[in-house]
Amino acid sequence: MSGSETRILVMGVGNILWTDEGLGVRTIEHLERTYDFSGNVTLYDGGTLGMRLMDPIMNSDLLIIVDAVLGDGQPGDIYRLTGDDLRKSLAFKNSMHQTDLVDTLIYCEIAGHRPEAVVIGVEPYDFQTMAVEVSPCIQARMPDIAARVLDEIAQAGGTFAPKAV
Repeated sequence: MSGSETRILVMGVGNILWTDEGLGVRTIEHLERTYDFSGNVTLYDGGTLGMRLMDPIMNSDLLIIVDAVLGDGQPGDIYRLTGDDLRKSLAFKNSMHQTDLVDTLIYCEIAGHRPEAVVIGVEPYDFQTMAVEVSPCIQARMPDIAARVLDEIAQAGGTFAPKAV
């Protein structure tokens, strides 16, 4: 691996006990089952770990976050958020995560390295029912969510191939 390769961290966050709140983690599981990735791509279940995510985040050049995002759209809508929109997107959490991910990114910057970050956010259908599976609405959108993440990986110089069946 050359030193110039972009280190890409794809992190799914959310609480898998609350239906679509866990869609980020479920997307990571889907990607792990379905694809093999180049050495510069790391898939990571960020769950609700908050500040404990600083180390993997600081060791990446590009952070792709997959998470439920409350926008003004329909359930299953997919958003791409960066910059100031990133702050808005993750600010809705209302203690759904132990520590706001925006705070974690700020601490990474203070500690010396905050990677470029993009959120692939998905409008949840249900994030209030206790269930370990995502809603059928979100499950049906999983290939589209994965495709958006794969596009980001490819644009940053990562490669992937479907796993042999």
